[in-house]
Amino acid sequence: MQKITPFLWFDNRAEEAMNFYTSIFKNSKVLTVTRYGDAGPGPKGTVMTANFLLDGQEFVALNGGPEYKFTPAISFVVNCESQQEVDEYWDKLSAGGREDQCAWLQDKFGVSWQIVPTILVKLLSDPDPIKAQRVMAAMMKMKKIDIAALKRAYEPQ
Repeated sequence: MQKITPFLWFDNRAEEAMNFYTSIFKNSKVLTVTRYGDAGPGPKGTVMTANFLLDGQEFVALNGGPEYKFTPAISFVVNCESQQEVDEYWDKLSAGGREDQCAWLQDKFGVSWQIVPTILVKLLSDPDPIKAQRVMAAMMKMKKIDIAALKRAYEPQ
């Protein structure tokens, strides 16, 4: 069992979210689903919690009711090695949701994700502040990150 597990509070779509996320990430699977019984507080037989793995990371989703909503103050970073990987995660996770600035999106459940190519961190941490700032300026104009555009900003011709 991992030491820290993200716990996501949904109104009533925990199972749907679990199935959506496990369909997107490799090395993912449903672990367990618990259901409300006679003691409630949810309707008997409905999903209470859904435990699942996303690329080997355990998550728990709860159908806890409408009291709490997701905000971008908490997000999940997906580190990507290629533009193809960025495009795939961006397209799947943003479907039915919202595309935000600088690699951020909200999925159809309101959960925030950052789809980040690993080269972005490398370019932004370059010891040459002029190169790093050109990359930052380019990124600030993007929603989904375009690796080729970052590289052009880093080494202009």
